Amino acid sequence: MDLTAYKTFAKEILDLEFANIELLVTAFTHRSYVNEHKKTAKEHNERLEFLGDAVLELVVTSYLYKNFSEPEGVLTNWRSSLVRTESISAAAARNNFEPLLRLSRGEKRGTDRARAQILANCYEAVVGAVYLDQGYDAAADFIHSSLISTFQEILDSGSWMDAKSHFQEVAQSHESATPVYKVLAEEGPDHDKIFTVGVFVNGQLKGQGTGPSKQIGQQKAAETALEAYQDTDVRAA
Repeated sequence: MDLTAYKTFAKEILDLEFANIELLVTAFTHRSYVNEHKKTAKEHNERLEFLGDAVLELVVTSYLYKNFSEPEGVLTNWRSSLVRTESISAAAARNNFEPLLRLSRGEKRGTDRARAQILANCYEAVVGAVYLDQGYDAAADFIHSSLISTFQEILDSGSWMDAKSHFQEVAQSHESATPVYKVLAEEGPDHDKIFTVGVFVNGQLKGQGTGPSKQIGQQKAAETALEAYQDTDVRAA
C-alpha cells in the first residue's frame, strides 16, 4: 500500500506526523472496501468512528460550556448543529477527505446522501485516529480548526434551530405571519401510516413533507419551505 497520500494529508491538513499512519488509513476505510478486499484490507473504520464520536462531542461540549452562558437547552441545540451529519460531512469535504476514501465499487456510485453519511463517519474516525496517535489536545485542535471555526456562521444563519422554529422566524420576518400546518393526505394502514403535511403562510402553501408521523411531516414541510425561501433570497440577490 502506498501511504504517501495519507502522510501528506496528515502533514498538510492535520499538521501532524503520525507515529502509526495505519491508523489514519483505517479511518478512511469503509466497511464495503474490506468486504471487497478481504485478502489485503484488515479493518474498517467503525471502531475509530465510535471513539471519535465521543471525543468530538466532548470537545464541542467543552467549547460551548466555556464560552457561552446560555441555558442547557440552547447549548444542546448548538451542539447538535455542530455534530450533525451535515456539519461534519461538510467539514470533511472542505478538508478534501473524499480522494482518500477507500470504498467498494458500489459505494463509489452511491447517492449524495449516502456519500455525506460516509464522509461524516470518516470525519469521526479521523478524530479517533488522531486521538489514539497524538492525544486529546491534537484531536481538539483539529476539531476547532475544521468544525468549531464554522460556529459563528451557524449562529448567523439560524440553522441551529429545528426546522419548524427556524421557519417560523423566517416567515414572521418576511411576511409577518405565523406558519400553519395541515395534513394534506394519509396513506397506509393505521399501524403504518404515512402523513403528507403542508405548511401555509397567509393561506399560501410554502412547502410540504411526508413522514410516519404528523410531527415528522411538519418538520419535513418546514425544511422544504426554508429551502424555497433560501432559493428566493439567492435569486433576489
